[in-house]
Amino acid sequence: MSTTTPDVPSAPPESGEGELKRVLGPKLLLLFIVGDVLGAGIYAVTGEMAGMVGGILWLPFLLAFAVATMTAFSYLELVTHYPQAAGAALYTHKAFGIHFVTFLVAFAVVCSGITSASTSANVLAQNFFGGLEVNGWMGEANPGAVMGVALGFMVLLALINLRGVGESIKFNVVLTLVEMTALCIVIGVGFFAMAQGGSDLGQIFVFQDNNDKGLFLAVTAATSIAFFAMVGFEDSVNMVEETKDPVRIFPRTMLTGLGIAVLFYMLVAISAVAVLSPTELSRIGEAEGEALLEVVKQGSPDFPVDRVFPFLAVFAVANTALINMLMASRLVYGMAKQNVLPRPLGKVLRVRRTPWVAIIFTTVLALFLIWYVTSDPESNIVTNLSSTTALLLLCVFTVVNVACIVLRRRRGVDPDSGPSSKRAFNSPTVLPYLAGLFSLFLAGPWVERDPIVYQIAGGLMVLGIVLWVLTYFLNRASNRKRGAPVGDVLIGRDEDLPPRPPGR
Repeated sequence: MSTTTPDVPSAPPESGEGELKRVLGPKLLLLFIVGDVLGAGIYAVTGEMAGMVGGILWLPFLLAFAVATMTAFSYLELVTHYPQAAGAALYTHKAFGIHFVTFLVAFAVVCSGITSASTSANVLAQNFFGGLEVNGWMGEANPGAVMGVALGFMVLLALINLRGVGESIKFNVVLTLVEMTALCIVIGVGFFAMAQGGSDLGQIFVFQDNNDKGLFLAVTAATSIAFFAMVGFEDSVNMVEETKDPVRIFPRTMLTGLGIAVLFYMLVAISAVAVLSPTELSRIGEAEGEALLEVVKQGSPDFPVDRVFPFLAVFAVANTALINMLMASRLVYGMAKQNVLPRPLGKVLRVRRTPWVAIIFTTVLALFLIWYVTSDPESNIVTNLSSTTALLLLCVFTVVNVACIVLRRRRGVDPDSGPSSKRAFNSPTVLPYLAGLFSLFLAGPWVERDPIVYQIAGGLMVLGIVLWVLTYFLNRASNRKRGAPVGDVLIGRDEDLPPRPPGR
């Protein structure tokens, strides 16, 4: 990688429109990334992964971290060359210039944020009622109560989001500290068990083939699931227009955040293996979002930690949902500014300077999705939603890595093309190729996802196509051509894209 000196200009203001407020410095951005990556992922997927691979639970986390980090390098290169809020959709359009593909990528990222937030809301509700039950305050909750808490929580997030990104990020700081505390409890319980001599550390190198897949397929399937726990870093690029000097602080901050997250995950995985027996590891998947609560209960029977831990988990999971809804609303805002979504979705509150229409739109989608997936009490809600999130993002990451390669080649032919800068970040040459291949591999059907995951993802993309057609006709009805200028990027006009290399 390399960096040099002149500034990359921010996106120029658009006349007559409010601009987002730049409030994120390196510390707030780091907490944003760490909070988003940690969050609900570790609570949602640990049990299922342990049921697949047993003692080598840490290995899928490590492999998912490697793929995520390679993709993060591509994001860093792109966000410093194109510092605008539209993220993956913007990079896709810069590379390929196909309006329809741009919209599908944008919608896939929005849906991944909403499915992730919906996963978090359900994990939150499970832990909330789990805490009430373990303290003897009530019996087992019915599915309707769980759904009601999840829906109410999403409405609360919308109100916080409407207050402004500064207030949302301050809330994020508190929740990030809480979720780190909760994971430290799990790690502390595990190391306490190891100190008491009641655990066999050799188990962390033992593979348990509980599903008769074989080592390669089991680890591959577990890694595709673990990817849900590693995503979140990509959300931060949609906050670039609210970040101070993003070219300077983004690379170091994003990579530091990923490093902190994988350290926590590795320690949590080792702690779970230290506390639970091989038989308990094979069954822990049945606990869904309460898997880590089982670790705490087994590892500290003489301490009332398990009575407090579920409520800490509630706050930890809330953090992921908050950040994902922030990301989704900012992406909808960014794409509306780029004329890919209807322009009213880009409206900003005059006083609070927050994208209020985009917040309402994404919240309504989240509420519908939570209602839909929880209407079937027999479905594995957390697993299906988390797997859908991972599948959508793996497809998006494949496209982003290809876009990075395409745009890099264009800059090589014409260094003056696009809003590039000598100060922008450049990842090692081979990484986008490797990241694209690994992302595509993990998105494939050979990882044996539940068929309903593909049904949910496919249904969401069909909805995206319907919205694209609706947007097209709305733009025509409002006499706005698809090539109308928006900001410093013009959607749908080939002459405004970086020039293609000769002969292409």
